[in-house]
Amino acid sequence: MKKVFSVLLALCLLLVPLSGCKQAGEKYNAYYFEYFDTVSIVTGYAESKEAFDAVCAEIEAELKEYHRLYTIYNGFEGVNNLKTVNAVTDGAHSEVQVDRKVIDLLLFAKEMYRETDGLVNVAMGSVLKLWHVYRNEGIDDPAAAQLPPMEKLKDAAKHTDIDKVIIDEENGTVFLADPKMSLDVGAIAKGYAVEQIARHLEEKGITGYLLNVGGNVRAVGTFGEKPWNVGIENPDKENEDVPHIEFLHLTNEAVITSGVYQRYYYVDGEKYHHIIDPETLMPGSNFMSVSVLAEDSGVGDAFSTALFLMNYEDGLKLIEETENVEAMWVMPDGEQRYSSGFKAYTYVP
Repeated sequence: MKKVFSVLLALCLLLVPLSGCKQAGEKYNAYYFEYFDTVSIVTGYAESKEAFDAVCAEIEAELKEYHRLYTIYNGFEGVNNLKTVNAVTDGAHSEVQVDRKVIDLLLFAKEMYRETDGLVNVAMGSVLKLWHVYRNEGIDDPAAAQLPPMEKLKDAAKHTDIDKVIIDEENGTVFLADPKMSLDVGAIAKGYAVEQIARHLEEKGITGYLLNVGGNVRAVGTFGEKPWNVGIENPDKENEDVPHIEFLHLTNEAVITSGVYQRYYYVDGEKYHHIIDPETLMPGSNFMSVSVLAEDSGVGDAFSTALFLMNYEDGLKLIEETENVEAMWVMPDGEQRYSSGFKAYTYVP
């Protein structure tokens, strides 16, 4: 239970209660701990608990399906998921028949690869797997924590060519042409799934909900008759007096944060987080965090990772040239910088 509450407190974005607004029905919350290795929170307004529960049942069913399809760690009977795609038999991958949701995710991943000049690459699984193993070992035994040897990282990086992820839309199959490569969709899967669930609700005319899957926050409609208020968490965890550094109004937008305070371990007193630069094969070090505001949660998820790994000038140029996306950077010294349209969504509580 302590672990569950610590995860809840560590979400990079937290709903900030809004007072004094006209509310459509009562406010309810639902929490799920089984999906995408994180905490999912659904907040919504409904005329009754039964009505809220009915909507949540649809949301949870969608979360469960996307989780089962996109996980690289667990297999499920009768389901061909990304773990199935990554599997190697007799020294080679097999062509795998997959659900259309897997095809669509990987097509989106290739699009984000092009949009971010390769900084978001779902074919980085071989590299990220090494970091995952060493990070878990370091967390379990801090005194013996080590970095992955650069020789191993460089060897793994030889097997990250996204063009060798072969997608056959007509036949609904995926094939990894390099037997030593593997997929890791951690940089986009949560945001993409949240966006698809939000669109599902919108198509059914359901509004007045806020979806938060591990800090990937997407508003579906408004909070009563006003925007949702969402706070961006302070990445400086030593500053307990300032838990949030910015506050946003959201209606049908998403906001996602990538930061150094998420998934990390220490080696010889130095922190190493999980956002790995495909060029250096080491964690990015330009910022404390980057928050992206976007109309599409999947795009926001991908861009938050890419911007975290880019220098500020290049990242700002990318954002200013991209429609419907804004960003806020927190520099190593705590300074906050913004794209030209970000402040239009902020407010002072």
